Amino acid sequence: MVDQRVGDARYLNLALLHHRGGFGVDESLAVVPVRQLNLTQMSLAARLDIHQWRGDSPSRQYLSWTRDRGGKKLAEGFAALLGAAEGVDATGETRTLLKAFSDYVEQEDLPEEASREKTEALIDYASDQARRGEPITLEELSEVLDEQQPKAFYEHIRHADYGLSPEIPPDRRTLNQFRRFTGRAGGVSISFDSHLLGSSVEYDEDQDRLIIKQVPRQLREQLKRQD
Repeated sequence: MVDQRVGDARYLNLALLHHRGGFGVDESLAVVPVRQLNLTQMSLAARLDIHQWRGDSPSRQYLSWTRDRGGKKLAEGFAALLGAAEGVDATGETRTLLKAFSDYVEQEDLPEEASREKTEALIDYASDQARRGEPITLEELSEVLDEQQPKAFYEHIRHADYGLSPEIPPDRRTLNQFRRFTGRAGGVSISFDSHLLGSSVEYDEDQDRLIIKQVPRQLREQLKRQD
């Protein structure tokens, strides 16, 4: 158990740790066998944000935990011991956020390079928050995506009513799947978010062709004028 202070924040960390055999140096500088904490194998750990838990913050996402793969029952027992329940669907919220971002990019009709840069900025920010055990803050993310218009993405989410919370616990697996496929050859340039493959975009491997189900509005209008 660790009572940790970071600036004005205070956290209570609980972890189930294992030990392993190792070597150390005693006072006479002799090498002796010792028992060491195996921090690389953390079977179960939880962090309580005391500031949020006490109700000083509007966010109710004050408890987070991690577990070993395959340790579902252990995690469920630990949650029951704490009297905790999963309050936010991290996977669903992250998917909704990425859908909102894709809609925003399409609405703004951004060039390929700008779209790719914003996608990378989103993934970098969200992945960094996940590594730190911190939630994605929508207003902060909006500022990261566009320093010139720091409220643009946040206003897009608010007006479209995606039902997102101001703070979202990032899901790493969902984030890792959100990349862009790009390609250019013979005067044709194609770029789309990887999560659209299988829904809005299909790849026919046998005939080596892409099928686009939802043609972008601007492109559709150009094609109509050509007719």
